[in-house]
Amino acid sequence: MKAIVLEAADKPLILKDVEKPKAELGEVLVQVKAAALNRRDWWITKGQYAGIKYPSILGSDGSGIVAEVGPGVDQSWIGKEVIINPGNNWGEHQDYQSKEFKILGLPDSGTFAEYVKTGAEYLYPKPAHLTWEQAAAIPLAGLTAYRALFTKGKAKKGDKVLIVGVGAGTGSFALQWAVAAGCQVFVTSGTSEKIEAARKLGAAAGVNYKAQDWAEQLKQLAAGFDVIIDSALGESFAKLPDLCNPGARIVFFGGTAGNLPALNARKIFWKQLQLLGTTMGTQEDFKAMLELINEHKIVPVVDEVFDLADAEKAVRKMDNSAQFGKIVLRN
Repeated sequence: MKAIVLEAADKPLILKDVEKPKAELGEVLVQVKAAALNRRDWWITKGQYAGIKYPSILGSDGSGIVAEVGPGVDQSWIGKEVIINPGNNWGEHQDYQSKEFKILGLPDSGTFAEYVKTGAEYLYPKPAHLTWEQAAAIPLAGLTAYRALFTKGKAKKGDKVLIVGVGAGTGSFALQWAVAAGCQVFVTSGTSEKIEAARKLGAAAGVNYKAQDWAEQLKQLAAGFDVIIDSALGESFAKLPDLCNPGARIVFFGGTAGNLPALNARKIFWKQLQLLGTTMGTQEDFKAMLELINEHKIVPVVDEVFDLADAEKAVRKMDNSAQFGKIVLRN
């Protein structure tokens, strides 16, 4: 089969012939129709991710048709249109993942290929109102945003929600999930174009985080927030407790802007705030996310679609974070 292969750090992704995987006990083989990029893939191409091995077939997100099933898997899966939960082996505890937890695309071969194999338990029906490309955009970023917003952040109808850095895949999903749930959503971004795109998706308002007084602007716009979703950390994180209503939750994942800065703990304990870390999500989170998508007929934001052979060009678009929403590869 054809697959996109990373042969070493800082080497371009290349399309080449590789051995087609075989479905083993409890596994299925999915013919990939579309696959989406994540910041995780970008970090791996830079050689800055734990457990990297070469050569690797990247890609955590995918939609496609079940082509083969291994022993122990119901034959009725064959021919079904599906999307894949890339988070494997979460474990028995809903609050945190097990030591065996792993994400499709490293260490196991991922979705940047004509076929990918995965455990049958990680298959879900593709939402019927979505194209292959739209469906492929959902899994990793959508799941991360869903768990951050609802499982950890306990967001509910009427809450004021702030999404820091709305242009990323997780940011655009968090915006769509929160709007669908009846929250009043505010955003930050580094460009006015992305703020306007967020407003078209239902954001009440947004501010440019490059402005020195961005936090003051948000305070004037919203007074305070019940839930804040952050994927950057860095020095600006220190201003978030000031923006919180009493009892608010700040949920964070990723750290593209650096580590946690020094925080005024007195504001945190006096306002009864919660700082909550999160990663990916459970099978239950994934199922609940799909129910939200199907109920509200949500259409993920796809920034641009590239052919599989142009994967290197697609990942380079992430160099400057120029995208709003997801970048997708199609077979």
